[in-house]
Amino acid sequence: MPIYMDVHTIDGTVAMDDVAKAHQADLKTQGRHDVSYLRYWVDETQGKIFCLVEAPSAQAAADVHREAHGLVADEIYQVQEGS
Repeated sequence: MPIYMDVHTIDGTVAMDDVAKAHQADLKTQGRHDVSYLRYWVDETQGKIFCLVEAPSAQAAADVHREAHGLVADEIYQVQEGS
């Protein structure tokens, strides 16, 4: 299944705790879309969130965010894992 990295840009700062709550909502919602959110990274001071997701399409990944909490990514890239 394809892997995607999505990027959220929040105006101002973002709290790690808030992102953790949103991620939990993603995990509860993802099964309905055949999606698996794997990991996320946060730059609190720059208001950046990066999510790694396995999904059949970028749209399916976005649908999970939309349904779970409404915070849709600004950018989604299909990526390949390297070492």
